[in-house]
Amino acid sequence: MAAIVFQTNKETGITYAYESVSYWDKEKQQSRARRKLIGKVDQETGEIVPTRKSRPSEDTDSPKKRGPKTTDVCTRIFYGATYLLNAIGDKMGITRDLKTCFPDTYKTILSLAYYLILEEGSPLYRFPKWAYLHHHPYGKEISSQRSSELFQSISEEDKQHFFRRQGKRRCETEYLAYDTTSISSYSNR
Repeated sequence: MAAIVFQTNKETGITYAYESVSYWDKEKQQSRARRKLIGKVDQETGEIVPTRKSRPSEDTDSPKKRGPKTTDVCTRIFYGATYLLNAIGDKMGITRDLKTCFPDTYKTILSLAYYLILEEGSPLYRFPKWAYLHHHPYGKEISSQRSSELFQSISEEDKQHFFRRQGKRRCETEYLAYDTTSISSYSNR
């Protein structure tokens, strides 16, 4: 099966597009892929621009092959975990309360929260790579600087407004208890 795979050169920052064809290696008893360079991705338009290595030869004498055509765009996006978090947020009213308290930025807040939950311990500067592979409410990249600005813009009053709304949604019998005591004992025989 043919697919288009995108790979970014870390040194130059240029993203290249490759046609990847999967096949079964009988000797190694595992799936393999052959890749052929198509071109580089224009960062402004997102279009694939052919490079010198990827341009087809100008051989007009050879007949064109008939058969299936490759797809123009092939992406792989993980959706399961964010689907679960969406369902939890909807059921508990978290999404609704965020939308009420932060109407302009609630999708950004949700996306950052999903990242921080699913990629525990990962720094926020890695969010763009995660966002490229995962479905999330904001749907676009959020730079580290943008996330810092967002967190700075949320006041204590905004947080308390959100927590009050969440508090009203909880049942009378529902509670959360924290044990902050620490009892240590030592004995010698």
